Parts: sequence; C-alpha cells; structure tokens
Amino acid sequence: MYIIAGLGNPGSNYEGTRHNVGFSAIDELARRLNISVNRIKFKGLVGEGKVGSEKVYLIKPQTYMNKSGESIREICNFYKVEPNNLIVLVDDIDIEFASVKIKKRGSAGTHNGLKSIISQLQSDDFPRIKIGVGRQNTNEDLASFVLSGFSKQDREKIDETIETAVDGAIEIIENGIDSAMNKYNKKVSK
Repeated sequence: MYIIAGLGNPGSNYEGTRHNVGFSAIDELARRLNISVNRIKFKGLVGEGKVGSEKVYLIKPQTYMNKSGESIREICNFYKVEPNNLIVLVDDIDIEFASVKIKKRGSAGTHNGLKSIISQLQSDDFPRIKIGVGRQNTNEDLASFVLSGFSKQDREKIDETIETAVDGAIEIIENGIDSAMNKYNKKVSK
C-alpha cells in the first residue's frame, strides 16, 4: 500500500500557482488512474484506487502548505503506512525549471511543506518527487513568487513536467525508487 500526497494550498485563489503543482500532479494521477479525490478525510481530500495490484491512496492536504504534515501523519497512522511507502509530490525552486528530481529521502531544504511532514512523521525517510517551478528574481519576495502563476509558455512546460512526475510516482510503485530515479531524474521538458 502506498500513500501519494501532493502538496499545495486549498482554495480557488491558489489554483494554478507554482506552490500548487503537487495538487496538479495528484489531479493528473487521479485522471490517469480514474480515481475520484473528493472524500474529506484526514484533513485532506482523499481518493483510493490501484496502481497495478498495489492499493494507493491519493491525498491533497487541505491544511495549507505549512501544516501539510498534520494531514499526512493522520493518513499514514490510520493505514499504518511507513514513511518509505509515502510518495510526496512537491514544488521546488532550487532545481532547474521544468525538471523532475526524485529523491529517496533527505532534508526539507527551504520547503515548509516538507518541513511540516518531517516534523510530524519524525522521519525524512520518504520518497519525494520535486517539480522545478523556477526561481524568483533577486528582489522578488519568495512567498509572492511561489504563489504566482505561470506564463502560457511556462504552463505548457510545467504541465509536461507534471506528467513526467506522475510517471515517476507510478514507476516507484511498479519498479522501485532506484528505477524511478534512474529513469526520470534530470529530464527537462522541452
């Protein structure tokens, strides 16, 4: 059993922003797997289905980014899922725009959503799929940047990148994290 969590902020005013690419990835995964992510449970929107023969729960925490870990801790505890069977889809400003980086574990870096998950689970031993959303300009406020949207051209690239990230999540479940890292790390959508 796997839990796949996409990080973002709830509410229509955050839709399509850089910080919500995790939600967009869950939406794409749900579309591909024909899963409805619409039940309110564990402080999030949840759906269940299968990847091959493996049961999966998709979750979009509704606690706002900085408290994402509360929702994820609740679902992990309820289903007794260990951190290494949790896959987190998340935006990242520190990797190349429109790239995907899959990691087995690690620190949160500057990401408050990941900080919250690590704090709540008391573990950083969970796979994460990072989606490069670009970097703010020198004088631009980070919060304003991650809560901004994409240009039409950048949106097309990010949508392709989200599809790659979703492929990576499925690959982790079907063939393991090492296979997913070898296959998808450093792929930049053209």
